[in-house]
Amino acid sequence: MPAPPGLRRAAPLPLLLPLLLLLLPLLLPAAAAAAGAGGCGPCEPGRCPPALCAAPELTAPDECGCCERCLGAEGEPCGGRGAGGSRGPRCGPGLVCVSRWRPGAGAGGLEGTGLCVCKEDGAVCGSDGRSYRSVCALHLRSWVSLQSGGERIRKAHDGECKLAPVIVVSPKKIHNVTGAQVYLSCEVKAVPTPVITWRKVSESPKGVKLLEELPGDRVNMAVQVRGGPSKHEGTGWVLINPLMKEDEGVYQCHATNMAGEAHADGSIMVTEQNKSKKASLLTWDNPS
Repeated sequence: MPAPPGLRRAAPLPLLLPLLLLLLPLLLPAAAAAAGAGGCGPCEPGRCPPALCAAPELTAPDECGCCERCLGAEGEPCGGRGAGGSRGPRCGPGLVCVSRWRPGAGAGGLEGTGLCVCKEDGAVCGSDGRSYRSVCALHLRSWVSLQSGGERIRKAHDGECKLAPVIVVSPKKIHNVTGAQVYLSCEVKAVPTPVITWRKVSESPKGVKLLEELPGDRVNMAVQVRGGPSKHEGTGWVLINPLMKEDEGVYQCHATNMAGEAHADGSIMVTEQNKSKKASLLTWDNPS
């Protein structure tokens, strides 16, 4: 039967399905946004949980503009959505959220989370004389300092602060017999890396202090230096093999760099092996 004049027949349902499937991806985000906006509800600041942030500069309103929440500091997680659909934390000033892949992350955790990374990479030296891994770490320390009544910390220059050598572990005092193998060592901390040398300390007949650079022409002596055990540290050794009576004395570990120098002394006492054996026999024959 033909349709009355002025009226159109409705399109068959099979023809509408493809059109609905095409429009579905466009309709879902709009519906989710509307649901999110409507999910905020009335703002009741008295019911907001306290935002205990590292510094006031890391405080910002939540997505509803009602409660305050903490922004992520450097190295803290950011982004993603929780199981309830809530947004993950944002990063603080000067930071960006860099995505990361976490194998085996559970469904209860944040989806697509990242880490807050400083926009300006590289260590810096602060006006307080301390080195910071980034300018963002310096800013955080400055905010904390101001909050506690301290001074503002500014960037002095790029790169770590210069540090004059400091002897972390000094050479020891050693007592051994001739023919033995002995060594002295010292650990030094400095920025930039220090130059470590060894000297034997002696005295002239007139009482003047003399410093002999080692190993010199001594065939039974070797000097070694390597980095570590910690960052900005160096370790130096003087190895003596075989030990001779003339090796007895005071040995100095000396460290220097563009910021300054430092030194520390150790000593070696040598007993001749034959005399040591004779003393042991006398002690055995004449017990006290």
